[in-house]
Amino acid sequence: MKTRAFALALLAATPAAAQDKPVLTVYAGDYVASEWGPGPKIEAGFEAFCDCDLKFVTGEILPRILMEGEGTQADIVFGLNTDVTARARASGLFAPHGQQTGDLSLPVAWNDDIFLPYNWAETAFIYDETRLENPPSSFDALLAAPEDLKIVIQDPRSSISGLALLLWVKSVYGDGAAEAWAKLAPKVLTVTKGWSEAYGMFTDGEADMVLSFTTSPAYHIEAEEDLTKRAAIFPEGHYLLAELAAQLKGTDQPELAQQFMDWILTPDFQSAIPHANWSLPSRLDQADWPEVMRDLPRPETTLFYSEDEAESLRQPALDEWLRAFSQ
Repeated sequence: MKTRAFALALLAATPAAAQDKPVLTVYAGDYVASEWGPGPKIEAGFEAFCDCDLKFVTGEILPRILMEGEGTQADIVFGLNTDVTARARASGLFAPHGQQTGDLSLPVAWNDDIFLPYNWAETAFIYDETRLENPPSSFDALLAAPEDLKIVIQDPRSSISGLALLLWVKSVYGDGAAEAWAKLAPKVLTVTKGWSEAYGMFTDGEADMVLSFTTSPAYHIEAEEDLTKRAAIFPEGHYLLAELAAQLKGTDQPELAQQFMDWILTPDFQSAIPHANWSLPSRLDQADWPEVMRDLPRPETTLFYSEDEAESLRQPALDEWLRAFSQ
């Protein structure tokens, strides 16, 4: 009886012991926990030295934060971008990251003291050369392609990559963006809520092209030894998406939150991000990128809107998109 009582006591104590570790709650996009996502590697990397439990809560980041306000359970947000940071900044919910950003390797200057980039890539349409032998060689060619070319994109209202496409079209076509959407819409097989669903449809062979990033083929090359997935590089230029982290001003784990922000630009995190998130690290020079990343084709022109420009263009561009897809 004593042995059984001791065993039961031990089992009862184990969860309590596990709960003694502080929890760092990170709100992140759905892709973080996807098959291709960085979540597990980031969680393991940080927990290796933080003596804590890092918990990802996935979903739509900014709408949830704004809804919860000062009562949010988040300590960190992971996966915002400059196309939504004006609204995030206006909330007053975020604290300075405390990092030096003058030596970042992004193709644009970065002076933001709240939102810290941890990786970047340019948006691109990915295709499989065994299924699409003659992919569009420009954005104009994509718009002029036959309607039996089937593309999967993401909804700009729920996906940062979808919003990046919205601004990519705006930056290329300006006042002609509505006409460009009208030409593209018949070729769009479906619009998904997030990136993971769209990319899964592409890899399952349901679409000829998918909206993703110039770095996406690296996953197939390295993880699957598959050289058939390629990014269509357009001379008009490709829109930059830098993914950002920030800490909440009202976090109940301020030391852990700051520790996480400090870790983001370290060689440990930066050297892991290309394989954890299949994108380019924000602080490593190109010579220090993995070979698979260095060898990928990249556009000669990088397109980018500042936070204020993106915010002013977002609703008019969304209205153009909605009109095209409501026909």
